[in-house]
Amino acid sequence: MIKGIKVMLKPNNKQKIKLFQSAGVSRFAYNWTLSRQQENYKNDGKFISDSELRKEFTKLKQTEEYKWLNNYSNNITKQAIKDACDAYLKFFKGLSKFPKFKSRKRSAPKFYVDTEKIQFNKTHVKLEKLTTSGKRNKQKLNWLGLCERGRIPYGEKIKYINPRVSFDGLNWWISVGIEYEDTKEIPTNEGIGIDLGIEKLAICSNVEKPYNNINKTKKVKKLEKRKKRLQRKVSRKYEKGREGNCYKKTNNIIKLEKKLKFLNQRLTNIRHNYSHQVTSEIIKRKPSFIVVEDLNVSGMMKNRHLSKAIQQQRFYEFFRQLQYKSEWNNIKLIVADRFFPSSKRCSECGNINKDLKLKDRIYRCSCGLKIDRDKNASLNLKNYGQLVINQ
Repeated sequence: MIKGIKVMLKPNNKQKIKLFQSAGVSRFAYNWTLSRQQENYKNDGKFISDSELRKEFTKLKQTEEYKWLNNYSNNITKQAIKDACDAYLKFFKGLSKFPKFKSRKRSAPKFYVDTEKIQFNKTHVKLEKLTTSGKRNKQKLNWLGLCERGRIPYGEKIKYINPRVSFDGLNWWISVGIEYEDTKEIPTNEGIGIDLGIEKLAICSNVEKPYNNINKTKKVKKLEKRKKRLQRKVSRKYEKGREGNCYKKTNNIIKLEKKLKFLNQRLTNIRHNYSHQVTSEIIKRKPSFIVVEDLNVSGMMKNRHLSKAIQQQRFYEFFRQLQYKSEWNNIKLIVADRFFPSSKRCSECGNINKDLKLKDRIYRCSCGLKIDRDKNASLNLKNYGQLVINQ
């Protein structure tokens, strides 16, 4: 199996400039490829393969106008051309929308690093051609510090898959795939049904205590309040400097927006970390199977009273983490049908209560069962998984 690892980088000011320039080179090659493909299509030409375009791009670099491209790694442009061609083909196969040109302002800066040229040690990573100087003191610029010591394994036998360097608006990151041996152990413990909600994040069938909503904690509420105040402050600054329909971005606005970015990232990291903690705790119980609902999140988001709370719960991210962690540990992940009545069905007798409303938090059945609505749903999901396994 292939595991992806992402670690934050600690570049100095000179390295930051070079990283942004490398990302710019990748963007240039991607946009150049798209424009060539579009031009070719308008002239009724056949699809140009990435190998042909790379040969053409090599000739372009030999011209005086584009000679500056030789100061950067050849592998950055190679992969950018390949990515653009793949995106173009996916559109014609009906797998994605038509690829857009990358913008300097709106697109996230990122670029590919060659697997053979990249080197790791406990504290640093070496990237190809960050500096073109042959002097030893200048060659140090090729080594970037890692924020987590020893997180990425290193050695001669380790092969790295698809290394990418990206910028999230505040920090630079490196992500890399590493192949590990598949786990042969097959869990045999009792299966788990998980009911996701807004009041509580997750209610498991085998645990009495539910996983609480992280957005209701004092820490997150305090940060959300600070975020609101900052947003209002920025908005007022824009209105003060307004000239007709034009807005001026002053240095004070830039400072406030940077603070807002830090705050947004902190909130995102808190929620992301909590999802990891919950999913890891569920996986550590080693159940034979896990059942989750196929939630219609896009439909739920149309409710203007609940849309913000649903968005903050990050249901898709929770499901994504559960999916790959289950795969790593040989646990079968079952997605229950969207129309399966997990909340309305009695977990004891199977009777369906059609009159159950969203405000009813306690499920009462004619058979005498009185149970929390979400707990009842998790038990029904577990029973659903048991039926699927036994088939």
